[in-house]
Amino acid sequence: MRKRQLIKSLLALAFVAGMVACESEKNNTKNPAPEGERPYVIASQGTFSNTTTNALLTAAALDGGTIGMERGLVNDGASYWVFWGDKYLYGLTYNQGNAGTTRSYIMNSDYTLSARPAEYAVRRFTTVGVYDKYVMTTSTGDGPAEWADVNGYIPKAILVSLLDVEAETYTTNNTLEEHYLAENFLGNGEFVTLAGIEEVGDKIFSAAVPMGLSQYGVKAEGGKWVKEGFEDLVKTEAGGSGSGSYKEGELQWTQYPDECWVAIFDDESLSSKRLIRTDKISYAAGRHKSQYYQMVWEAEDGNVYVFSPSYAKTMSDERQQTTLPAGVVRISKGTEEFDASYYVNIEELSNGRSFLRTWPIGGTKFLMLMYDSPLTPAKTMLANSLAIFDAEAGTLNEVTGLPAAELISGFGNAPYAEGGKVYIAVTTTDSYPAVYVIDSNTAVATKGLTVEATQIGAIGRMMPL
Repeated sequence: MRKRQLIKSLLALAFVAGMVACESEKNNTKNPAPEGERPYVIASQGTFSNTTTNALLTAAALDGGTIGMERGLVNDGASYWVFWGDKYLYGLTYNQGNAGTTRSYIMNSDYTLSARPAEYAVRRFTTVGVYDKYVMTTSTGDGPAEWADVNGYIPKAILVSLLDVEAETYTTNNTLEEHYLAENFLGNGEFVTLAGIEEVGDKIFSAAVPMGLSQYGVKAEGGKWVKEGFEDLVKTEAGGSGSGSYKEGELQWTQYPDECWVAIFDDESLSSKRLIRTDKISYAAGRHKSQYYQMVWEAEDGNVYVFSPSYAKTMSDERQQTTLPAGVVRISKGTEEFDASYYVNIEELSNGRSFLRTWPIGGTKFLMLMYDSPLTPAKTMLANSLAIFDAEAGTLNEVTGLPAAELISGFGNAPYAEGGKVYIAVTTTDSYPAVYVIDSNTAVATKGLTVEATQIGAIGRMMPL
């Protein structure tokens, strides 16, 4: 089942390349047939002598040894790597400022890798996942100009991109259709962005993250959506930078930090939705720059677990700070309601700390990328340790056996899990990156395959078509 294979492979962030080798060398010239089966695939990047090269490597095992980049399939790199089951690997590069193109890869019968012919200029996205036959991305941006208000303010819309994997086609949605409007999505006037695309049965579960009031939302219905006592939060001039930039007339960030919403869509068209709400946790998204990391996951027991890092604790204005600790709630199998009997306070289990990412790793267990200290508005937190959360037992165990925290400069953005083991890339300041193997029962990590590169972006498994 593609969904279960996605949970094992997931998506992984790779770093965008600078200088790359010619794509015409993509087949056997630079990727000779290995001896025996080599179904594991590693997206790597090496920067040596001011030259950056990206290569997809194959390996027979991940538990030990060393591998170099010279036998890899040279490629252009990607913003995200997404495994669609064990058949296809997509290197997604969103097209912001003509940043690059997206393409996909297959494994041949001799266990070499090849790039498929189609290329796509995928537009900017803030979350990505797999649904049915698609690799699907979404973001929130300007909607149709035809719907501008009397002030010329354009409403926000949900921007959807669909990559039909086997047909090799790329389509985007028509934002003139009203159901794609992100404005007043939750009935409180604020626009939303979606975090995560989780296929549950034949539906999509996604966190609907309130983002505040756009210029359009501030003026809508005579300004009724600005809460009493929040009027001074409406920006009087443009400012900020990057993902924190804002326009004059906006009310940046949500006025409702003490609640979590999940949107349940019938299919990829998003034309029919059901909204459910809980006040046990804050919104369910990990955040880093423009990316909204998935926190809504179906476990192998059929329950859907919803995680909140309580990122709203970092807001500068106390009115927009959540009072709720980082925690987990549940949507029971076969239902579309939050389970009132289930709640786990992660901060109680972790000395007040929160987390940046979560990933399902089999059964009811999840790997969590933990911050080194509690979330606050003023302090910069480092996400430099791992823990395993057992949702059924309600326990959290720190992963041991990793390099010293002060040597860790980064983790791969997704693990690969099979057979009770979790494989995740760890980059340190004193050596090449390596795959660490974590026993999901004991939470003990051991060093596995070393890659002679500077970054490991993705780890997964593919089989010949």
